[in-house]
Amino acid sequence: MKKFQDWQGTIIVWALLLTMPFWIGHIGGYTTLGTRVVVLAVAAMSVNFLLGFTGVLSFGHAAYFGLGAYGAGLTIKYLAASSMAGLVAGVLLGTVGAMLIGLMIVRLRGVYFAMVTIAFGQIFYFVSFRWVNLTGGDDGLTGWTRMPLSLGPLSLDILHDETAFYYFVLACFGAAAAGMALLLRSPFGRTLLAIRENERRARFLGIPVDQHIWMSFVISAAFASLAGVVYAYLNNFVDPRAFRWDQSGDFVIMAVLGGMRSFWGPLIGAAIFVVLQDKLSSLTDYWMTPLGLFFVLAVVFFPRGVLGMLKRRRAT
Repeated sequence: MKKFQDWQGTIIVWALLLTMPFWIGHIGGYTTLGTRVVVLAVAAMSVNFLLGFTGVLSFGHAAYFGLGAYGAGLTIKYLAASSMAGLVAGVLLGTVGAMLIGLMIVRLRGVYFAMVTIAFGQIFYFVSFRWVNLTGGDDGLTGWTRMPLSLGPLSLDILHDETAFYYFVLACFGAAAAGMALLLRSPFGRTLLAIRENERRARFLGIPVDQHIWMSFVISAAFASLAGVVYAYLNNFVDPRAFRWDQSGDFVIMAVLGGMRSFWGPLIGAAIFVVLQDKLSSLTDYWMTPLGLFFVLAVVFFPRGVLGMLKRRRAT
């Protein structure tokens, strides 16, 4: 019965995502808003992979989000005018950065791990802010745009159309979601759940806990880098704010709001967060205050997130 409900939920999610450009305008939205939801959902799901399924909190995932964004932009501007080359370079840069940083912090736990991830994120922020000749500093990296998709001899100039670009982003989201699902259902994923539930017992069973946490951290950062790449393509622009600690906080908020430890929870959290941000910012310059209040109330009254609340009601 549970598996049937999971498949039912997955079908509903994909039906909504695949048809979003056709119905979002009827509820006061627009295609670019839907694209932003999907992009940030990948980032929130990457945080949830580490936090919800491994039990390790990172407040520095904006570092890999920003590395992916800058990696793509710099590649297109200086190395190869190709969106696919930018995507590969951005994901590689973020993943390699996570591999090196993870080796230095993997033995830390709890608040110490979270604080060090913030510190590394801020290092990247100040480097991008100060290295004006390469990154453009506070003005951001300009002079580039997303390019046609090159598939061997075939070149498809479709990414400048909003709807076509949405489906490109959705394809990236689908690849990320499928990769996460396969990993979580594998023996490696089951081991991560064991570490989350009881790290000491996992060690007694002979599981190399630090190695698994490092691998989970790197995989999570790779997905965050992918989100950074498509976010840069969405805006045709990237600036140091992609690295800021509050960007990492937004990813955590989305994961918690939608429901940690649930696969589609971060997607729901991203949708709520992005839509509220869009609507409130059009009404007042102080939109962060009501948004923060909403988040506090959601945590107090729905500690398991929106999806956790719905599952609990269904169970009763």
